[in-house]
Amino acid sequence: MGAVETEWRVLDENGQNSLHQSFDWCAAWQKTHESQTLFVRGARGRRTLFILPLEIDRGRLFRTARLIGSDHSNLNTGLFADEDAMPPTELVSVLTCGVKRQLRGFADIVTLDKTPETWRGKVHPLAALPALQNADSSFQLPLLGNIERTLAQLNAKRRRRKMRISERRLAALGGYDYVVARETSEARALLDTFFQQKAARFEAHGLPDVFQDTDTRAFFHQLAKSGQAADGKLLELNALRLKDEHEGRVLAIAGLSRKGDHVICQFGSIDEEVAANSSPGELLFYRIIERLCSEGVALFDFGIGDQPYKRSWCTIETSLRDIVLPVTLRGHLAANLHRAAMLTKRMIKANKASYAFVQRLRQRRQSPLKPAAAAEEH
Repeated sequence: MGAVETEWRVLDENGQNSLHQSFDWCAAWQKTHESQTLFVRGARGRRTLFILPLEIDRGRLFRTARLIGSDHSNLNTGLFADEDAMPPTELVSVLTCGVKRQLRGFADIVTLDKTPETWRGKVHPLAALPALQNADSSFQLPLLGNIERTLAQLNAKRRRRKMRISERRLAALGGYDYVVARETSEARALLDTFFQQKAARFEAHGLPDVFQDTDTRAFFHQLAKSGQAADGKLLELNALRLKDEHEGRVLAIAGLSRKGDHVICQFGSIDEEVAANSSPGELLFYRIIERLCSEGVALFDFGIGDQPYKRSWCTIETSLRDIVLPVTLRGHLAANLHRAAMLTKRMIKANKASYAFVQRLRQRRQSPLKPAAAAEEH
């Protein structure tokens, strides 16, 4: 990565490029994973036009090059210079010919998933490539300078009433503190609590734990650690913590990442054993949004995945696209299988019964790993 760091950090300054492809985010992934990584650079003369940070997933039949850490990203853009740096027709030629030529020998297929067609009012460079619609959208709320104007976009009266009910219920338990982790030790402790809360919820609902893997947990710990040196921009832990009788009990946690005036909620969890009827997750989002309104944030991003609470908060739904580029002859077969899998996934997600059945199967396949994960955690 060091060979392209200077150019990479210049592209990082483009607000249209996702934090998930930033140099520091990808460095944290590379430090905690052993997968092979490749960095494809496109340039005209001395000017870097784009960088695609890729990792190679070696399956039983095909080798897939995909954007680093795609399983845990909410928005993928690659890294591009400004939108006028390369005409769309030229970019299509470069990506479909030049990238394939460079990756031949390393991968059979390139997948660029969760890419926006338009982002923050501008057509994204990757929109020039053919793609399938992702099974999920992402959801955003514009922040308008203060909480009053921001809530005016929503049902403000209902939102404030819900917050007052939450606060009354928590006051009966001794009250709470809204906490933003400023020390590495506090961030580490909140992240470990998040993993525990999320594991309990996944198990209770018969779902696979996507945070169970040791490398995945190490990655988020690395982000939290690096975030302390970057004013929390990589990963900032926010929480509600009870006082009095339940002193120190963490009710809700959210992990945030910030790039410029855009904040993404990477994950969230709640304690379902204490005060769950006080809607601590909703109250935490209220406090977070209230704070960020005064800190120059213009867009709060709840991330990918269609959930009722996201729709209740958000006024923007962003459709995402999955791009598939075959590199080799074998890759053309892989591309057809990949597209078929994406279409099947969309159909399954559209049917609640089918989706629940598939999730139960995934959870059963993962269950033998639980004892090892528990040993690691203790």
